[in-house]
Amino acid sequence: MAIQPLAYRMRPKALDEIVGQTHLVGKDKIIYRMVKAKQLSSMILYGPPGIGKTSIASAIAGSTKYAFRTLNAVTNNKKDMEVVAAEAKMSGTVILLLDEVHRLDKAKQDFLLPLLESGAIILIGATTSNPYIAINPAIRSRTQIFELKPLTVEDIMITMDRALSDKERGLGNYHVEIDEVAKKHFATASNGDVRSALNALELAVISSEPNSDGVIRITLDVAEECLQKKSLAHDKDGDAHYDVLSAFQKSVRGSDVNAALHYMGRLIEAGDLVSISRRMLVMAYEDIGLANPQAGAHTLAAIQTAEKVGFPEARIPLANAVIELCLSPKSNSAIMAIDEALADIRQGNSGEVPDHLRDGHYSGAQKLGRAIDYKYPHNYDNAWVDQQYLPDRLKNKLYYEPKFTSKFEQTIAGVYQKINENKAKKE
Repeated sequence: MAIQPLAYRMRPKALDEIVGQTHLVGKDKIIYRMVKAKQLSSMILYGPPGIGKTSIASAIAGSTKYAFRTLNAVTNNKKDMEVVAAEAKMSGTVILLLDEVHRLDKAKQDFLLPLLESGAIILIGATTSNPYIAINPAIRSRTQIFELKPLTVEDIMITMDRALSDKERGLGNYHVEIDEVAKKHFATASNGDVRSALNALELAVISSEPNSDGVIRITLDVAEECLQKKSLAHDKDGDAHYDVLSAFQKSVRGSDVNAALHYMGRLIEAGDLVSISRRMLVMAYEDIGLANPQAGAHTLAAIQTAEKVGFPEARIPLANAVIELCLSPKSNSAIMAIDEALADIRQGNSGEVPDHLRDGHYSGAQKLGRAIDYKYPHNYDNAWVDQQYLPDRLKNKLYYEPKFTSKFEQTIAGVYQKINENKAKKE
């Protein structure tokens, strides 16, 4: 019988063993409450691969003592589901982890729906696709949808330490000494995928010869080979990754095409498409912003293409996008405006919504003075009419300060200026 991979063996048996996802499984959070109250309902867990969807399902089953079965919506057929249904009929309730739930065809869906209604099967669907788009409404309406967050480097390192010390399920029976920089590389280069990190770690341990003292030494070179990703730099503290990302964004912000291509090249060489994609999307809206509104759409299209074709070809659409970002006019007016608005809110400087803007779609609203005297802008010339929108204490506040670095923002700045002038005339 084949030995199960380390990531499989180290799956949590209870909620308190789960690392990360505290917004769902932490004390007094939604899934924790479900398990504690023994009031489980079907759910969809979505997020990138290797961040804990199966772990949460396994931990829920372990915490509740229900039977736990795993199927795949693509590879398993209706007969496989019938076996699970029969077991549920015999034992009372079965937790079914259904991977790739977004690929569920109509026949399987129709079979499952009454079982979900009756509670005979508690479905935990796992998907990397947005369930609000990819999953049939009939399934969505019978489940709660939870988004999982990417695991941090620290989360993955905690899981690796557990695996190295666990003698029953992990690698605790091996005498392993792992260089800190190697451990950091496993955790960083796996891009939040703890399954990838654990399985690469196991390969490193099992395939390395112990020295004369019986010690298996895991160096950065070994980690790179087993993970098949190069480290950005052999730096002691593992900070090079974040330094390169910082330099990448600052080079784009500074319109230096050559520097931006250089730093992106380092990230490409490390195979870090996730970090490149996230940083480029942030830059498109933070640094280019309203100076070139199409930059965001162009960047997203380039990233989606890169994800479909993979490296090495992914470098081509990424290069197109980063050159456009570098040479676009720059404006940070949007981020500055929202940050100033948030600063007011966080300091308690908000105030009541004006009565004429409040919801009036319920009986008794007029008696409370809600939505009375609201002026519908489309009934006026140029779809604009002077009326107060901000709360009284902020009614003259200006958050948006336009930049004039592009024709687009110059145009909307002209509209903004005219509106402000018309408001000033009315006062």
